[in-house]
Formats: sequence, C-alpha cells, structure tokens
Amino acid sequence: MASLPPAVLQTEPGRTLELLTVPQVMARLQLGRSAVYDLLRTGQLASITLGRARRIPNHALADFIHTRLEQEAAA
Repeated sequence: MASLPPAVLQTEPGRTLELLTVPQVMARLQLGRSAVYDLLRTGQLASITLGRARRIPNHALADFIHTRLEQEAAA
C-alpha cells in the first residue's frame, strides 16, 4: 500500500505546516502502530486530533527525533 502525501496547511504567507498520519510516522520511524501510539499517549510525540483522526505535525516529529538524539548523546 502506497503512503499518501502529508496534509499541508498554510499557516502564514510563505510558511506551511505538514501534518502526518500515524502510518506515515510509523514508516519514518520504522516502528509499529502500538509503539507510535505509546509515544503519543505518553506525550513524547505531540499530535492534534481532528474529529477521530490523529495527526502529527512534521515539526513535532523532528523535535522528538532531536530530543532522543540529545538523550542518547548524554547517556
């Protein structure tokens, strides 16, 4: 099954915000569905809910990765 492109919102003139689905985050992190939902549930990965759909801003995924890299470097 092919991944759909991320939803893109225009937040300000010249600036866009990408919203990723859980399957897109699963593919980017190479994690399973349960692992991604655990990250969302524990607040390690920020998201928004639109109706019943969960969306993860692209910058939230980047922040999560940077935070994990810093934690690994400090260990």
